Amino acid sequence: MTLTQSFEKLGGGDKALEFSLKGVDEKMYSLFDFQGKEGLLVLFICNHCPYVKAKIDVMVKLYEKWGAKIAFVGINSNDPEYEGEGMDNMKVFARERNMQFPYLLDDTQEMAKAYGATCTPDPFLFDKDFNLVFHGRIDDALEPGQEAEENTMDENIMNMVEGKEISKELKPSMGCSIKWISS
Repeated sequence: MTLTQSFEKLGGGDKALEFSLKGVDEKMYSLFDFQGKEGLLVLFICNHCPYVKAKIDVMVKLYEKWGAKIAFVGINSNDPEYEGEGMDNMKVFARERNMQFPYLLDDTQEMAKAYGATCTPDPFLFDKDFNLVFHGRIDDALEPGQEAEENTMDENIMNMVEGKEISKELKPSMGCSIKWISS
């Protein structure tokens, strides 16, 4: 496990990038399946990472709180051959954690590269027009077992939905590095 910090490839106002990925429900999803709400939260996550496991309950609670207003999608860009990864393991992970939002496999890793995702979790918050408004941490508890004092993503979603300004201060996410497919 290599602790990795997210970095900004997409900047504020950049558009969400189109994709066509298969979900754990066997359906194909594109970016436009998530339009019609007040925003979109794209979560680059995986199955084995202790940082994702420490945050998944928070992500599920965010969905329960905000899922009626904004769309959520989890994308797994890890090498599907990496231990604990791949579609079969994703199905188990999603079911065991009661994930009610789509969880998609980026088996070519094109989406992670295009978005500049580097770690898991690596969240990207877009407005209703799919413009990036925040890329960064879910909260300030960056190590498993820590208690959050700042609920960064919840506050940013609330500000976006209420039409308030979102801080441009970089608050990077940290987690395991994405497991890239070796050539």
